[in-house]
Amino acid sequence: MAEVMPVVQRVPGVALLKAYRREWLAKDVVAGVVLTTLLVPQGMAYAELAGLPPITGLYTTIMCLLGYAVLGPSRILVLGPDSSLGPMIAATVLPLVGSGGDPQRAVALASVLAILVAVIMTVAAVAKLGFIADLLSKPTMLGYMNGLALTILVGQLPKLFGFKVDADGLVGEVVGFVQGVAQGEAVPAAVAVGGVGIVLVLALQRWVPRVPAIMVMVVLAILATSLFGLAARGVDLVGVLPKGFPPFTIPDLQRGDIALLVGGALGIATISLADTISTSSAFAARSGQEVHGNQEMIGIGAANLAAGLFQGFPVSTSGSRTAVAERSGAKTQLTGVVGAGLIIVMIVLVPGLLQNLPQPALAAVVITASLSLADVPGTARLWKQQRIEFVLSVAAFLGVALLGVLPGIAIAIGLSILNVFRRAWLPYETVLGKVDGLEGYHDVHSYPDARRLPGLVIYRFDAPLFFANAKTFRDEVRTLARTEPRPRWILVAAEPITDVDTTASDVLQELDEELDGAGTHLVFAELKDPVRRKMDRYGLARQIEPRHFFPTLESAISAYQAETGARWHESAASEAAPGSA
Repeated sequence: MAEVMPVVQRVPGVALLKAYRREWLAKDVVAGVVLTTLLVPQGMAYAELAGLPPITGLYTTIMCLLGYAVLGPSRILVLGPDSSLGPMIAATVLPLVGSGGDPQRAVALASVLAILVAVIMTVAAVAKLGFIADLLSKPTMLGYMNGLALTILVGQLPKLFGFKVDADGLVGEVVGFVQGVAQGEAVPAAVAVGGVGIVLVLALQRWVPRVPAIMVMVVLAILATSLFGLAARGVDLVGVLPKGFPPFTIPDLQRGDIALLVGGALGIATISLADTISTSSAFAARSGQEVHGNQEMIGIGAANLAAGLFQGFPVSTSGSRTAVAERSGAKTQLTGVVGAGLIIVMIVLVPGLLQNLPQPALAAVVITASLSLADVPGTARLWKQQRIEFVLSVAAFLGVALLGVLPGIAIAIGLSILNVFRRAWLPYETVLGKVDGLEGYHDVHSYPDARRLPGLVIYRFDAPLFFANAKTFRDEVRTLARTEPRPRWILVAAEPITDVDTTASDVLQELDEELDGAGTHLVFAELKDPVRRKMDRYGLARQIEPRHFFPTLESAISAYQAETGARWHESAASEAAPGSA
């Protein structure tokens, strides 16, 4: 028992209780009350976005807040149903349920999905795989989010207009929506409620950010239902929610369900982790806290496991809800616990509190959330700053928009990895020269008047040497060796070369033999010790003479001058600068 206690005391929630200050209590309670006004409508709206009953959004919100409060490391982060995960959950679960399927089966599959995400997060945390979140580069994440925003927006338009569309894919939904409006299926009262709701939320968020915009819109929409008889005008309402809290539930599965859910769980876990790490980093920087990536994965895992065992679905961090908690004065995770407690009180004692909430109002909540996901100015900046990253962003956007959410995330990750590979495959390479008034040796493309020594080419290759780029290195060195007059030394400024694999070693050996036969020596300076030791193990020392390895560029150049008597040219402006990428 004594051995167990220190372990228990290291649990973040327990450690926080021990360090809790009395003066934080009032602030946490007030922030919890304010936060609840956002948790309830968003939880219900995002459940419907995932293709699930609205009540499951509240179950999920309660349990993930409690789970993260125990094992999550951040004092202020708020987890819950998320607009970016909703389409991914729907894309994974609904095809297994089938057209007109049982809602309870959909809930069970979504719960299993949450449990799988919890398992993936926990295993990743134990294996210290927090770096996986870095697989999504900012440009591809930008494109993915833009595509997701458009997908969510288009998917919610029929609900906003008071009718339904039975179609698959973005193009099919757009066609179905346009046809529905053209055939007069739109309900004017629904359009009015949804349109006013969107305008109201966006206006309040922009000009009065401290006011809980979504809650204000929800209250006014409920009042409008009574004042204008919206139900009689064809507007769908949420209705009375199931009373009480769900019991601990082991989801009932069919054979083969788990195998079909794993792909979706991996995508959801990746997005959830990337979102959580980026959000926690942003808020931690403002409060002076540190981000613990592996502990965050355990916290996310605990939140998803708790949700999955009580008829919930996968969750992630919410930047908007975390910002509301922070602005309301939250100090600890007690804020989320208060919010969970208030939701429990609502569904147990007053389940009919939101029965007159119009469905178009929930659509307005989702649409305003989708607009916050998009970043068109950021995409425009990519066009100005780096065209290749703009192309990657657009490709990720089209992947989500045209192929679907799950293929879209796979494309986004694949493009990020390919971009890393592209940079290593075709790295920047250049020739260096001496610039008057500056220490060291510099890129002749940036300094065309840089001076060079006759017969010496100083060549820099800005990447590790491995199987994919070894031939690129070889071809550029060959090009440099064929210049007239032919250089006596090609001196590789090797400080950026952080690794050499066996394929590159073989290429270097053949290249050195070829150059020696033509009267040019391949020389290295500033090789890192681990890289030099690898080259020795590969047997390169038998081919490249030890005297052709130097600790610094200066020592190499001094040795060359001592051997040849060469002196620096006055200017290199008249010489063509060989080799660039």
